[in-house]
Amino acid sequence: MLSRVFGFGRRAFDSLSEQEILALAISSEEDDGRIYRAYADGLREEFPQSAKVFDAMAEEEDGHRAALIELHRARFGERIPLIRREHVRGYYERKPDWLVRPLGIDKVRDQAEDMERQAYRFYVEAMKRTSDASTRKLLGDLAAAEQSHETLAHRLGDKHVPEDVKDEERTSERRQFILTYVQPGLAGLMDGSVSTLAPIFAAAFATQDTWQTFLIGLSASVGAGISMGFTEAAHDDGKLSGRGSPLKRGLASGIMTTVGGLGHALPYLIPHFWTATTVAGVVVFFELWAIAYIQNRFMETPFLRATFQVVLGGALVLAAGVLIGNA
Repeated sequence: MLSRVFGFGRRAFDSLSEQEILALAISSEEDDGRIYRAYADGLREEFPQSAKVFDAMAEEEDGHRAALIELHRARFGERIPLIRREHVRGYYERKPDWLVRPLGIDKVRDQAEDMERQAYRFYVEAMKRTSDASTRKLLGDLAAAEQSHETLAHRLGDKHVPEDVKDEERTSERRQFILTYVQPGLAGLMDGSVSTLAPIFAAAFATQDTWQTFLIGLSASVGAGISMGFTEAAHDDGKLSGRGSPLKRGLASGIMTTVGGLGHALPYLIPHFWTATTVAGVVVFFELWAIAYIQNRFMETPFLRATFQVVLGGALVLAAGVLIGNA
């Protein structure tokens, strides 16, 4: 760990020979080509036009790598030293965001441009480390190419991903986010916030024991979260509906269900009954407001209608709990 933080065991860039600089450039171009192909593979199913952008960028990196190998063969022979970016102190690193699924389109395009800027700076510094005319020329040409490629994602995007397709892809990405996370999470939050109102407030007014009320609220919230999570994950595998991973949807629903119930259960850790009940009532107000906001923000439900539905339903359940608790 310390070696990664402080660079112990790594070579300083200034200590590299011309052959090692060429070897580093070759391995870097190879890695970048693989990263672009990983981006393309991650986008191909849902965003085929954007995948073409990164296929083309990978081909560009292959061309750079081939030119560097030919130069190395002419100057130093067939054996290329094994040196990679992680062996050089201060050399730029690539965060493994190409392993994350799903890939965000705009984030990937920004990352691609950042990769090209880093490669440009490397070639500029590498030129300073060599005196051979042919090597300097190739490194200079590659630096110029990388500098012009800072907007390669956008230039290729104009060809493969016109603005209307980009808008369509962003819409599709947002829709997938809503289907996989927002809808299950909202359903869980509504269930956890509303359905636990009656048992928690019924227990509170029936016992006027804050600790017992908290335990009932905790068990109701956790139990509802487990139930909602398993139900969401089990009833739809997402393949036909397009709603995404059942595991992600189950976690979103289960966690938000538990959070919704715990919101007005936690105040009963306060030992004074009326203080705890007042705080719980305030929390319920904010929970219902949050549900109405999410419905309006992501589900495009008119805010007044969402507020009316949520407040009316919550008020009825709360009243039922209080009446039952006082019976």
